[in-house]
Amino acid sequence: MSARQRDVLDAVLGLVRETHRAPTMTAVAKAASCSKETLYKWFGDRDGLLTAMVRWQASRVRGLPPASAHLDRAALLDGLAEFARNWLTVISGPTSVALNRLAIGEAGSNGADLGAIVLRNGPVAMARRLMPALEAGRTAGLLAFEDGEAAARCFFGLVVRDVQIRLLLGDDQALSEAVIGRDARRAAEQFIALYRADETRPATAEANHSNH
Repeated sequence: MSARQRDVLDAVLGLVRETHRAPTMTAVAKAASCSKETLYKWFGDRDGLLTAMVRWQASRVRGLPPASAHLDRAALLDGLAEFARNWLTVISGPTSVALNRLAIGEAGSNGADLGAIVLRNGPVAMARRLMPALEAGRTAGLLAFEDGEAAARCFFGLVVRDVQIRLLLGDDQALSEAVIGRDARRAAEQFIALYRADETRPATAEANHSNH
C-alpha cells in the first residue's frame, strides 16, 4: 500500500476508536480528506475497506524471521517469544480493543460481518504466520505435533490467557513493556515444554490439550 492508503486506514481505525461503530464510506472520506470515489477505487466497497483496515492493524504484529538451517532451542524460543511480545503489544492497545469490541457486537449481522472479517484476518492470519516456525521446529527435531492448527491454537491460548477478555470487559490495567515481555517469554517456554520432541512422553501435547 502507498503511504496515502496507510494514512486512510489509520483514519478508519481512529474512527473506530472514537465512535465505536463500523465507519461508513462517507465518514471515512471526511476523516481522511479524500473522495468516496478514491475509496471505492482503492478498496472496492465497504467490506473491502473494513478488510483492509483489519489487515493493516494485524500487520503491526511482525512475522517471525525465516528459520536458520541450524535452528536450536534457544533460537526457537527467542523467535516465539518475540512473536508473542509483538502480538500481546498490539492486542492490548486501545485500537485493537475497540476493534474487537465492535467486531463482537457486529458478529453475524446481516450487513458487513466485521466479526468474520476480524476472525479471518486476525487469529486465522496469525496462525498462518506462526506455522512456518512451528514446522521448522518440528523439522529440527525440537517440537513434536501432529495437528499444526491445534498447536497454533495452544500457543495463542498460552500467550493471550485471559488478557484479551479482561480488556474487552473494561479492565483498564495497563500492560507495561516489562510485563508483556515477561509474559511472552513465559508463554514461549511453556509451549516448547508442552510440544518438545521427547520420545518418553506418553502422549502428544495436542491430545492432552484436547482432553481439557
